[in-house]
Amino acid sequence: MKAEEIVSRLLYRDALMLVIDKPAGLPVHPGPKGGETLFHHLDSLRFGLPRRPEVAHRLDKDTSGCLILGRHPKAVARLNELFRKGEVDKLYWAVVEGGPEAEEGEIDLPLAPKSPDRGWWMKVDPKGQPSLTKWRVLGRAEGLTLVELCPVTGRTHQLRVHCAAMGFPILGDPIYGSAPRFHGPGLHLHARSVSVPLYLKKPPILVEAPVPEHMRERVAACGVVPGGAAELG
Repeated sequence: MKAEEIVSRLLYRDALMLVIDKPAGLPVHPGPKGGETLFHHLDSLRFGLPRRPEVAHRLDKDTSGCLILGRHPKAVARLNELFRKGEVDKLYWAVVEGGPEAEEGEIDLPLAPKSPDRGWWMKVDPKGQPSLTKWRVLGRAEGLTLVELCPVTGRTHQLRVHCAAMGFPILGDPIYGSAPRFHGPGLHLHARSVSVPLYLKKPPILVEAPVPEHMRERVAACGVVPGGAAELG
């Protein structure tokens, strides 16, 4: 991915914060296997500042959508505080296999690492960390449901494990769902919006990311017009 492609995915910018529309398939941080990551493109997001921005939270490699970055150390510290206090609202869209019978609800299942060898693979475990996800149905199609997911806690793979544990895994999930590891439809999980109360005397900054190309057909099949424009805060 070229620097200008990352810049073109900018959704919001002010003196403290950037929000970009992270593409599916691009890891946020370098891993043991190497390869291209967002970290390699941060210099192109300086916009005149002497330091590169820093990522304020994480998104899985195969999850697309809103990713928040702080533009300098004080901004990063402020964002970290907001995340620690649970004051940043994040909403995800997911197309799931099958779907819940109800129209909304909560998933309250503790999570823990599946094994010491793969610490980022998670499982439901009564002895794990408390994990809570709120959800509501946005639309339905034959064998599929579009759900809005709100993670109250922020555990690794929380949304993917919670949906799978309830019997409606996220479409395209090769770890917790039925998708093949290669040549599948792509993970249908998208960080649709973030709401950040960054400034004390101003309303929260709301930023929305357009539905990615690989999800649009099935989102539309569920009766929701994907749309192309994002809110610019």
